[in-house]
Formats: sequence, C-alpha cells, structure tokens
Amino acid sequence: MARASGLRLQFRSVLIAGMALMIWIQALHAQSSNGLSPHYYHKSCPEALSIIKSGIEDAVKKEARIAASLLRLHFHDCFVKGCDASVLLDDTANFTGEKTAAPNKNSVRGFGVVDKIKSELEKKCPGVVSCADLLAVAARDSVVISGGPVWDVPLGRRDSRSASKNRATTNIPAPPQPIRHWKPNSNSKGSNSLGPGLVLSGGHSIGLSRCTSFKARLYNQTGNGKPDPTLDTTYLKQLRIVCPQNGTDDNQTVPLDPVTPFKFDVNYYKNIVASKGLLNSDEILYSTNGSKTAAYVKFYTTHTQAFFQQFAVSMIKMSNLSPLTGTRGEIRKNCRKMN
Repeated sequence: MARASGLRLQFRSVLIAGMALMIWIQALHAQSSNGLSPHYYHKSCPEALSIIKSGIEDAVKKEARIAASLLRLHFHDCFVKGCDASVLLDDTANFTGEKTAAPNKNSVRGFGVVDKIKSELEKKCPGVVSCADLLAVAARDSVVISGGPVWDVPLGRRDSRSASKNRATTNIPAPPQPIRHWKPNSNSKGSNSLGPGLVLSGGHSIGLSRCTSFKARLYNQTGNGKPDPTLDTTYLKQLRIVCPQNGTDDNQTVPLDPVTPFKFDVNYYKNIVASKGLLNSDEILYSTNGSKTAAYVKFYTTHTQAFFQQFAVSMIKMSNLSPLTGTRGEIRKNCRKMN
C-alpha cells in the first residue's frame, strides 16, 4: 500500500512537471510570435529594469503591503483588454477609465509608486518604456522581493489609448469567483484559457483583503444567517473581531495569509487545507465536492518549487495576452493620461 501511494505521488509529480513544461513552451511560443522579448530595452534603455527594481525595493521598504498591491494591479490590468496599462488611466471630463469600476474602486492601489518609477524612466529614457511593461516588471519584482520565483518578463508592449469600465466590471474576478474561472476576452489570441490558471490564485500568498470582500462568510454565507461551515471555528472568531457584524467600516483589512502575510510561499495552500482560506475563491479550490483543483492545492502544500514554476509560467502566459505592439497604442509620458 505504501509503495503504491509513493508511486502515485511520483506519477503526480511527473504529471505536474510535464504540464509546467508544456505551458512554458506555449509561453515561449507566444512570446516569439507576438514580438515581445525580455531583451527589448537592452539597447534603447539598458537601465530600465534596474530603475524599476530599485523603485520597487524602495516602495516595499516603506510599506510591505505594496508588493501585493502592485501584483494585483497587473492582474487587474491584464484581465480587461490585455496587459495594456488601461487600468492606470484617470477619469476626465471626456473620458471614463477603469479605476471606478466596482472591482477596482477603493481596492486597487500603488498608482503613486508607478508614477514615481515612470518619472525616473522618463528622465533616463524619454518616451521609451511603456507603462504596460512597467506594470509587468513591477509585478515580477514584487513577487521576487517577497521571496517568490523569478522569471524573464517578455517586453515590448505599448500603452492603450482606451479603457473599458464595463469590461473591468464584468471581467475581473470578484472574491467569490476563483481566478481559474477567468478566461481571456474575445480579442485574445491562442488558447481560450490559462490552463492551470488556478495557480494564479497563489498570488494571495501576500497582501491584505478588506472585510467587505469576505464578511458574508462570517455571518450570512447563504442567506440563512449562518457562517460558512467550511471556515475553521477559531479562525472565524478571529475574523469576527476585526470585522464585526454591525461594524461601520468594512474597509478594515485582514492578511490573506495569516501565517506569513508578506512572504510569497505555499502557506496560502496550507491555510486552505486547514479551512483558513480567507476568501470564497480560496476555499472552494479545495472544499467543493468533486473539485478538480483540490489535488493541486494539496500537492502545492509540500512542493514549493512546483508552485513557483507553475506561477512563473502562468504569469508569462497571462502577460502575453493581446499585447499592443508595432504602431498600435502609444508610449505614455504620464501613465495616468494619454499623450
């Protein structure tokens, strides 16, 4: 019996490793076919990546939470029209951006950090580095500085001259919806899903969440006046202290990972298995009857490198969705407004 169990575990390891390799090959193919390259700025702005990295390091020293915020900002950009920096555009009298869409309002943050880094890039290489590429690199550097995996970011995106509040409202996964359910919009090229995209939920390894995103789980999960039965009872009591039922400030925050809230690791998956996943979208990855993701969740609790590899290749695949290249879009001088 023990030998059979060991063989099953070995087979699962090989299967997941093979799946990661296939996605990596797909990501490289997408990278080569859409004109993006990690070496895009080697000649035009050789200091670009070091400037972005330095800006992230400075920001995280001031506020550890900002790493998760910048990772999430990249997600919310890519989920709408591809990774085109449309999420950064401010509303004006004649233009409506994505910042006030329900999933973004009072939620996405880190715009000031982006502004500061962009200003440094413009001083060194005016009109060269796009805001879309800045976001992609900032997300990678935020993961790395938090202890997570490193990957080569394909570069050469241009910035959108449009935004879609409607798509931001409908396309960005809300807390009850796992990232694994998200599919690229109709303009995306290639595969119509992120493959094992559930691994992107592992981004919840770092950062905080507002009470409003999970409060229903604590008091009235299904409209019957009872809490979510999948929540660990001790954890439930702790959450209720921060988010009281009749509290007036649902913007209070709680760590997505109560064990290592600012370290990118597999404790996120361990928490889910222990019934301490904070969001519905976390918990259902493991507890839903017949869930195909439960085996992956359990596997990742003890296989950090497998999670890191899958997360890296999934980030590359996501960032390759519908890039603006060539003469499409522009290189903004100020990430908040079009030239």
